[in-house]
This record gives sequence, structure tokens and C-alpha cells, in this order.
Amino acid sequence: MTLNQWVEGSNPPGDTIHQIRLLPQSFLFVFVVYNLCRGGCVKVLLTGACGAVGHHAIPLLINQGFDVTVFELKTKKNIAQLNQYNNKAKIIYGNITDRKAVFDACRNQDAIIHLAGIIPPLADSEPKLTYEVNYEGTKNIVDAIIHNGHGFLMFASSISVYGDRVDDYHIKVSDTIQFSQDDYYAYVKKMTEDMIIESGIEYTIFRLTAIMDTPRIDPLMFHMPLDTKIEIASARDTARAFVSGLKKFEQLRGRIFNLGGGESCRCTYRDLLKSCFTIYGLNYKYLDEKAFADRNFHCGYYIDGDELNEIISFRQDTLETYYNYLRGHVSFFQKQMSTIFSYFIISHLNQKSEPRIALKSNNTDLIKKYFR
Repeated sequence: MTLNQWVEGSNPPGDTIHQIRLLPQSFLFVFVVYNLCRGGCVKVLLTGACGAVGHHAIPLLINQGFDVTVFELKTKKNIAQLNQYNNKAKIIYGNITDRKAVFDACRNQDAIIHLAGIIPPLADSEPKLTYEVNYEGTKNIVDAIIHNGHGFLMFASSISVYGDRVDDYHIKVSDTIQFSQDDYYAYVKKMTEDMIIESGIEYTIFRLTAIMDTPRIDPLMFHMPLDTKIEIASARDTARAFVSGLKKFEQLRGRIFNLGGGESCRCTYRDLLKSCFTIYGLNYKYLDEKAFADRNFHCGYYIDGDELNEIISFRQDTLETYYNYLRGHVSFFQKQMSTIFSYFIISHLNQKSEPRIALKSNNTDLIKKYFR
């Protein structure tokens, strides 16, 4: 196979991808830097465009003049959400586990912002699906980049890889990786990071802290100890980080960064819940604090998080601006109804707590998992 046939070939090589070698790194570096610095011609593929971060990233990419391709699952909800961009971006519907579809989407792309993935609680209950989507789906992208001969991958990883940090809550990239018990999501994230690093492609990895958009009330909330020190980042700021990072390729390439909102986005989990409940009209006093685990989750303060912000200047939100954002998404009627039925809503939620269920059923294994 000639170099031209390799770079321009239309058919993915399937299981023989490992036989294809990357272009020399010096050439690849110059090629990608050139493409990422030439303005509106830069072609960017965005996966997970309808997620919390992705739906903020699309307009940023379009408004900054990138040639945008979106790769997203074909669902009624996603189609309705993406219809507004039909004349502004190329929309491709497909599954990240479909190797050919991924190769087709990645063809001629200068950069890929990869946000698609299975997250908890689904990631906890469907480990096979989590592996197929989060690891194998990402490998499809990596293999497509290798096949194309160029492409810069920006990968969204997670703070979960650091494990339980309730007592040792100051976190930096160089810390020892230690997953929380049964956290398969974190395990697959780290496995995927390693695969990307070992592939030889150009990449950067952002380990995202707790990303906040409009929160859903979910039983998973009881897995995090109330005393956890938490540093949030708004979904808007996170989208800005990925988009701004496209123009800072040289400073980001080959590196892992912790992405958090900084000092103005720090509090305890208890205080975060109290503030969010108040905004939604829910009375925190009805929440059973004994229903919360006191170990075996994740989150903390990123003490090296400023490094990424110094490169790409993505932080605009604070805890207060985030709370104001939430207030703008709660109608007067919704808040009034939540206030009236607060006791019943929260009592029902308490019943869904898995740590609480473990205590009531005297499940020794789960009690050890959730409690000291």
C-alpha cells in the first residue's frame, strides 16, 4: 500500500489496523499544527453532542468558524435537539460501536472532541455496554485516526479514576490511581486513557471533575458522602475548555490535565445539595442524611487545575453564577409545586437510597462498601 493509498483509502482496514503504522511523528506534528492553526478550515468532529457538555460545545464551535461534524445516536430526542444545526454543521447519526460508521465520520477530520460515553448510573448496571461504548468506541476513533494518518484527539476522562478522596481531598494528575470499589466506569476510563497514550496518536486528556448543568434527582446522589469536598465545573465552562483547546494544540499535546472550576467552585457536597434543593423549592430538612454513604465514591479539589486554565482560559462560572443559571431554568410553577409536595418527593427519594437499603436489609457486603 502506498502512502497516498493509505491516507486516502476509503475502506477501514478492520482487524488489520494494528499493521498500519503512523506517519513519522515529526511530520504528523507539523501537519496537525498547521491544520489547527489555519482558521475556519479546521475540521472538527464532535461526539456526544447532545450531552451536558456537548450541547454547549456545538454553538461555540460553529460561532468560532470551525467546520463542524456531529456524530450522535439517532433518537427522536437527539434529532429534535440537533435539527437547529442542520444548515450549520454536518450531522451524522450512528453508534460509536459501529466501526465503519466511526471511520466514515472521522475521515478528513483535523480534530475529534470525544465526549460520547456511558456514565453512571447506567455504567454501573450495564458493565458490558460500558466497555463496548467507552473503551471499544474510543478505540474505533483511535484506529480511524491511525488509518487517516493525522488527527488530534481530545478525550473526556473523569475524576473517578482517583477513587475515594474524602480524607485526602487535594488531587493532582501525578497522584496514584486507585479506583473505588466496584467502580467499573472509572476502571474503563483509565483503561481507555492507557490505550490512547500507547496508540501513538496526538492527544490530550481532560479528567473532568463533577460537571454541573441542570441536575437530575437520582438515587446515585446517595453514593457520595456529604462531607466530600467537591469542586464543580459548569458544563458551559467545560465546553469552552474543549473548544479553546483546539487552538492550543502545542501546549496540550501528549498531556493529561485535571479540569475543574477552580477555587470559586469549591464547597462541600452537603452545601451544594442544600443550595440546589432551595433553588428547586425542595426542603433539605426532609432529606435523610443517614441514607448517604460515607466512603467509596470520588471527588475532591484539583490543586493543579489552574494549569489548564492558564493555557486556555476557559473559566467563567463560579458557584454563584451556576446557581443563577439553575434559577433561570426553574419556573415559578415548578418551584411552587416542589415546595408544596417537598416532603413526599424527598421521602420517596430517601427510599431509593442504595446505602439505606443496604442497612435496612443488613447486607454485610454492601454495608462494607458504603460505610466505614
